[in-house]
Amino acid sequence: MSHNTFGHLFRVTTFGESHGPAIGCVVDGCPPGIELTEADIQPWLDKRRPGQSKFVTQRQEADAVKILSGVFQDERMAAQLTTGTPIGLLIENTDQRSKDYGDIRDKFRPGHADYTYDAKYGVRDYRGGGRQSARETATRVAAGAIARKVLEKLYGKVTIRGALVQMGTQKIVRANWSWDAVNANPFFCPDAKAAVEWETYLEGIRKNGSSVGAIIEVVAEGIPAGLGAPVYAKMDNELASALMSINAVKGVEIGDGFATAAMTGEENADEMRMGADGKPEFLANHAGGILGGISTGQPIVARFAVKPTSSILSPRKTIDRAGAEADIITKGRHDPCVGIRAVPVGEAMMACVLADQALRHRGQVG
Repeated sequence: MSHNTFGHLFRVTTFGESHGPAIGCVVDGCPPGIELTEADIQPWLDKRRPGQSKFVTQRQEADAVKILSGVFQDERMAAQLTTGTPIGLLIENTDQRSKDYGDIRDKFRPGHADYTYDAKYGVRDYRGGGRQSARETATRVAAGAIARKVLEKLYGKVTIRGALVQMGTQKIVRANWSWDAVNANPFFCPDAKAAVEWETYLEGIRKNGSSVGAIIEVVAEGIPAGLGAPVYAKMDNELASALMSINAVKGVEIGDGFATAAMTGEENADEMRMGADGKPEFLANHAGGILGGISTGQPIVARFAVKPTSSILSPRKTIDRAGAEADIITKGRHDPCVGIRAVPVGEAMMACVLADQALRHRGQVG
């Protein structure tokens, strides 16, 4: 299969299937001399790990990462450092239940990539979706942890945080936004009051054997002005591409996004003044920290929409590989809202794009 690599200077290649022995990735282009151990990666994987609440898939995976290459330490060194060579990462699969998928071996789940995958390759690993599975995103989160280390090395404190701002029909109240609330509930929700209401809402969806979509917002702070390029390497177009590559994502917007279509020029303008520190100060951030494809130094803001999980217990009409009409019910362990665990994945993809842009910026302008 082609197209398993993304990035230019900071390049990530992922491999493995949902029910294979392991998944993993190779991160190429990480500069040498950066402190890196498995303990730097594991906390981010733990955020995404399944089975942590009744509102996500109950598949029990430790998601313990192993660094296979690209680092070195001996008795002369105070810490393990990257060597500048490819960093190999491996995550073993330990809790597969392939038998759960026997009933859909020859059937196509409506709304899922089963049909298109089979149409393209003619052979399909139906166990958990194989390479189509959201299980693959664990490797992106691992790569994102390394990307964060690169950004910290170049710019000092860089913060990349994500939050679930809508679940199905339920939205947060932005006046209640608190980053402290994000890690205090099972939904990564920044509105503590909404999070309580979402528990009842999603429990009803789960008990009905159905699913709902979500919208996730990711914000990066500490990125200087100047990253990106004005034509084919626009930061927003590469960020949109990276976020769209996440499983089940059907829409991306930067800053105010589609809402800008209803604004006037006066409303949309991010006016500027000179700050007390001698640097430009923006009075708004409708552009989401990117103008003309280049970062402004403001927080970079992106949102992406995740569709409902296709694997549901409600009977749906479909066909099988022979073309016969059939009904399908997907058994097994599935997320009633896969958007919940997409939050750390969105953070990781933002980190990878920013690390790649930072290295390209350094390579071009010093």
